[in-house]
Amino acid sequence: MYLEKMLKYNEQFVANKKYEKYETDSIPNKRMVVFTCMESRLVELLPKALNIQNGDVKMVKNAGAIIRKPFDSIMKSILVAIYELQAEEVTVIGHHDCGMSHVDTDHLLETMTEKGVKQETLDTLQHGGINLHEEFHGFDTVEQSIRQSVQIIRNHPLLPKHVKVHGLVIDPSTGKVDVVSD
Repeated sequence: MYLEKMLKYNEQFVANKKYEKYETDSIPNKRMVVFTCMESRLVELLPKALNIQNGDVKMVKNAGAIIRKPFDSIMKSILVAIYELQAEEVTVIGHHDCGMSHVDTDHLLETMTEKGVKQETLDTLQHGGINLHEEFHGFDTVEQSIRQSVQIIRNHPLLPKHVKVHGLVIDPSTGKVDVVSD
């Protein structure tokens, strides 16, 4: 079991005070929020490719770096980082070869039922006004998706006018970053 191994490692990590080299405060050194995908290939690559060190930025993640609604949890996190943690820039970073670019919502819902979610539950959610296809659909191009997320942030009624919002795409194979929106 992975959790047991992780916890055992953590005991040694704390006992040997390996945390000391990561000590910092809660204010991001670079005054930036980075909103990116939860892609496992980016865990170490993205910070290295952009020279982001521990304590430099607030990092917020979800599947696909997608914001669809102006008051979702990602947007709330961005606003808290701006108003409470002194962030002055927001950078949305998507990546090529993103799994969200080809999510088949019918297949996803089938997999949910195969893994134990009752069809009645899915039907109840649908009848309750939750469109599961809309909630889980991905995007056609990463560039278009990043532009959409950037626009939602830029046009948010609670975003201060001085906050800069950028959109980037990273190649998970090489770490090369391209500007999509600045």
